[in-house]
Amino acid sequence: MARWLPRSTDLTRFCQKLNRVKTLEDDMMETSFNRCLSTIDLTLLGIGGMVGSGLYVLTGTVAKEIAGPAVIVSFIIAGFASLLAALCYAEFGARVPKTGSAYMFTYVSVGEIWAFLIGWNVLLEYMIGGAAVARAWSGYLDSIFNHKIKNFTETHVGAWQVPFLARYPDFLAAAILLVATAFISFGAKVSSWLNHVFSAISMGVILFILIMGFVLAQPKNWSAQEGGFAPYGLSGIMAGTATCFYAFVGFDVIAASSEEARNPQRAVPTAIAFSLGLATGAYILVSVVLTLMVPWHTLDPDSALADAFYRRGYAWAGFLVAAGSICAMNTVLLSNLFSLPRIVYAMAEDGLFFQVFSRVHPRTQVPVVGIMVFGLLMALLALIFDLEALVQFLSIGTLLAYTFVAASIIVLRFQQQKGDVPAPAVSGQLNPEPREGPSGGELKEYESFSDKLQLVDKSKEQREPGQLKAAFEPYLEFLSDFYPGEVVTVAVVTLMVSAICLCSILVFGNTHLHLPTWSYSLLLVLFSLGFLLSLLLIWAHEQQHSTQTFQIPLVPLSPALSIILNIYLMLKLSYMTWLRFAVWLLLGLLVYFGYGIWHSKENLREPRPQRVSARYVVFPGGSLEERVQAVQPSSQPATGLPDSDTDDCKR
Repeated sequence: MARWLPRSTDLTRFCQKLNRVKTLEDDMMETSFNRCLSTIDLTLLGIGGMVGSGLYVLTGTVAKEIAGPAVIVSFIIAGFASLLAALCYAEFGARVPKTGSAYMFTYVSVGEIWAFLIGWNVLLEYMIGGAAVARAWSGYLDSIFNHKIKNFTETHVGAWQVPFLARYPDFLAAAILLVATAFISFGAKVSSWLNHVFSAISMGVILFILIMGFVLAQPKNWSAQEGGFAPYGLSGIMAGTATCFYAFVGFDVIAASSEEARNPQRAVPTAIAFSLGLATGAYILVSVVLTLMVPWHTLDPDSALADAFYRRGYAWAGFLVAAGSICAMNTVLLSNLFSLPRIVYAMAEDGLFFQVFSRVHPRTQVPVVGIMVFGLLMALLALIFDLEALVQFLSIGTLLAYTFVAASIIVLRFQQQKGDVPAPAVSGQLNPEPREGPSGGELKEYESFSDKLQLVDKSKEQREPGQLKAAFEPYLEFLSDFYPGEVVTVAVVTLMVSAICLCSILVFGNTHLHLPTWSYSLLLVLFSLGFLLSLLLIWAHEQQHSTQTFQIPLVPLSPALSIILNIYLMLKLSYMTWLRFAVWLLLGLLVYFGYGIWHSKENLREPRPQRVSARYVVFPGGSLEERVQAVQPSSQPATGLPDSDTDDCKR
């Protein structure tokens, strides 16, 4: 029986395969895409992804049903929370200017299987999101014509009463998606130009709403007679924040487009900052004028802005609002169709998804197969499926991606950069022969024992990223024996586990678990201490400081706050959302273990063991250790060593 059990070495090798990270090219600006997008192009793409139908629908819904006029405060808090995630995306987009967004960022820092699952969830998020916006676009246009399109379809095609299917086929929603797919396939420049047109119209309408709204504003609508500014109290403001948070999820289109930016190191952080700032300002100001124009408790949640102008005697303004809403929805459609094929392309290019999706059209320089296939799938979803029950699924995929990107920032910041390990030159000795490491860094062999000792002395003088800070060494000396970054990785895992437990107690402690007050308080204190101690342990290590690209400030505090906020919001979702999420994850694991793990390009970079020899290896702690490792035959060039952060010293 025991012979059928896997050996420990096989399990170790299997786990290493699951957690291997992507090896980046030396020239990350080299691409098969067309680098044609400017900072303005990326900014407008981000605005188009965020300022969509939510501006015209979400503001009225949250104001009437959740927060009242305090929806303004909800948008401010949600904007700040989104800023934490956006800054993480900005740093990664500048440092790794490759398409793939959260998938790529997770792959280069955390591991392969986690990256695949993030990409798998983002894929479904974009498909459902695009189809849902297309149906909202169709419904909004249909309402302008007194639902004649719906009535015609139900009369001549028929209505369905089937679970998970829409009441009637929405041909208009499918048609707009197919048209948008055709435009996206013409190239990034055409897509950007089309987005400029719709964004300009949408922003013009928003400007009109703000000017007319402030002219028609009545401060008495915030008075106590109308219920006051915050009728639902602090709980209503925080509940509104959780809903408003999802209005800002479109900024990741900028990171997904970084491989088509002319100067991604500068353009990506700038575009994310400007687009998020403008979107937050638009949501806040529109909420102000909406709740000042009419009493908040009389708002129509389905068409709050148009109804507010109608009740103030400006019915003609409703047509302008409708035009702005349709244009805003068009920009969201373009944003979804623009990002989705590029993330699929990144996964296929790495071998984790079917290779056919990595084909780039030679003339338009876009992943045309992915655009066509997923455009058709999105149109099919919008045509026949009832998407209302699936819309909440969008939230969990986005929040999971935000969480992993924030964790990846911490891990990457405390890792050694490519080629960081210095090699001292010693006079009177043979020149060391450089060798290429698995991550592209240069490893060098030393012939004499004095070279080894000099390298040990140098490692004590210079502290690399991931090593314990000198000030903490007398108190945490036992941590000096670990590899640089190893303790930080364990601390990040502990931090995330503590955050999950802490948020679980906050969300379920009094309601579902019915914990006594003493145990509720004790668990909160214990998990809070675990979270803070993990944070302090990470901070006690050196991090990368010298870089030419944008870096998020206050690391590890800023990413840690983003992690705990995202986990809290995920746990607030319904159990049906988690059930659907689990089913989708299982399907993703089948794809990964059936195809991705075998076709991953990182398989080709793994060295094949041929023979063994004894070598001295110098570790940063300053000790010499003899170990046996695989070595390539002398007839083949060396492809790398198991640990790229150490120097091999040939005995």
